[in-house]
Amino acid sequence: MNLRKILIALFVFSLFSPVRAQNGELALKPNDRITLSIGGIPDSEVAQINKVYTVSDAGTINLLFIGEVRAAGLKPSMLQRSIEQTYVAREIYTRPTVTVSIDGAGGGTERWVYVVSGTNKNGPVPYSSNLTILKAVGIAGGFSPFAKPSRTKLIRNGATQEINLKDISANPSRDILLQPEDQIIVPE
Repeated sequence: MNLRKILIALFVFSLFSPVRAQNGELALKPNDRITLSIGGIPDSEVAQINKVYTVSDAGTINLLFIGEVRAAGLKPSMLQRSIEQTYVAREIYTRPTVTVSIDGAGGGTERWVYVVSGTNKNGPVPYSSNLTILKAVGIAGGFSPFAKPSRTKLIRNGATQEINLKDISANPSRDILLQPEDQIIVPE
């Protein structure tokens, strides 16, 4: 029964797993808020383009003069190039310089790590760039009385890795940095 709940939770969490780019940039997803600014354009158009956009449910943003542009699934650097190339190809601007960054203030950009079982408060833990597996377990209330930390599983992008958190607790230099959407299962 408990295993069934874990499997269902893993399935649900995997539906919302973002693509992580090789250089560490996260791919954009629907409802992400991005700040877009373009240099090399007329001053009269700056305020109309340089602003915060929300990626639509369809995965696009709507830009002045070019309309809908696909954003979901692209890294910010890829979206920058795509926008620059589109403005140049359509002869709207000759040398635009586009900057795209994920706006951390937006609700859609919130990233999570999921502690599925074996802690006192299982559930989502807000992701930060310095979040480790031990910190995530601590935020989730520490190990439950029945937890088996030596058989912990870390699921990342569909791949499962068994981790001995007892050993890592004894040697914190071996602690593992987490990525958004990682799932931690501490068997009970």
